[in-house]
Amino acid sequence: MGEQQASTGPGPVVPDTGSGSGKRRLGVMGGTFDPIHHGHLVAASEVAALFHLDEVVFVPTGTPWQKSQRAVSPAEDRYLMTVIATASNPQFSVSRIDIDRGGATYTIDTLRDLRTLNDDADLFFITGADALSQILSWRDHEELFALAHFIGVTRPGHDLTDDGLPKGGVSLVEVPALAISSTDCRDRVGKGDPVWYLVPDGVVRYIDKRQLYRGE
Repeated sequence: MGEQQASTGPGPVVPDTGSGSGKRRLGVMGGTFDPIHHGHLVAASEVAALFHLDEVVFVPTGTPWQKSQRAVSPAEDRYLMTVIATASNPQFSVSRIDIDRGGATYTIDTLRDLRTLNDDADLFFITGADALSQILSWRDHEELFALAHFIGVTRPGHDLTDDGLPKGGVSLVEVPALAISSTDCRDRVGKGDPVWYLVPDGVVRYIDKRQLYRGE
């Protein structure tokens, strides 16, 4: 697995954002998590190791503004699945800030709130490279890069070529496990196919108990 700056050349480049200053390094993984799967967990673990993060906080969206075209599972279900999936890793935690805020979830609000709560930390926002390629269309995108370093997790061989991204503000990390997708997991459940080993065991049982995705 490798990591590279999104701007140009290959090679391992981990940004120095004050690691010698005594600040905590806090990873932020936002997402719908509908459902959370092993790709999310492997990506968070890989980024945490590569960027020497002290903690990764998973932030399930409240009402995701990008996904209004399909029904999203209730926020409480997505939150509880994320808690179940991350419970065994002491480096992982889950935040309700986006769910409890109400209304549409925008990354700028997530980062502003986390900055207020963690003024002693450098923030590293972890997201899919496909989402990252649209970041210039996000609300208040100019401020985003002042609040956090952005890390796009992607399958091997993917690259970012958007010249509008600030140099040094974005990195890519290759994670083969990202071949798993939440869409595929929902489709499999809807067809009656198993999702064992695609999502954590506790999440499989939660999906079955709550009868999630059965109508998809």
